[in-house]
Amino acid sequence: MYASQTMVSVDKSRSEIERLLMRHGAQGFAYATEGNSAMIGFRHNNLAYKIFLPLPEREQFNRTPKGRKRRYAEDAERAWEQACRSHWRALGLIVKAKLEAVALGITTIEKEFAPDLIMGDGRTLYEHTSAAIVAGKVPKALPYFGPVIEASR
Repeated sequence: MYASQTMVSVDKSRSEIERLLMRHGAQGFAYATEGNSAMIGFRHNNLAYKIFLPLPEREQFNRTPKGRKRRYAEDAERAWEQACRSHWRALGLIVKAKLEAVALGITTIEKEFAPDLIMGDGRTLYEHTSAAIVAGKVPKALPYFGPVIEASR
């Protein structure tokens, strides 16, 4: 698992994500946590985005990974904190990769973060479309891109 042994704190990962977004033109940044989830939000070119980060449930760390032994409360807490650090590092990696591709001109912020775009009712574009995608109400065939042109050798 990515960053499974990281010692980088959740706060540091979150602030790195904020700095990355601001360096790439975000006009604002916010975050929130509640229960087993976190969310970051930012504005870019007058569009608002929010990215949800599911966090592990504390209870799943009450036992060792194979589930054979019960952990002491302090050990369970340390394992849960490690998993949270790993989740935040992974989110930072995703954001950094997207922003690097934007910086190279491969894509745009609007395209990379489209699923996270906040719509008029406060839900994201992904939340609006995910039910149709899961239900299979999208075309199953690949679009036709025109004739295939082979490179000359």
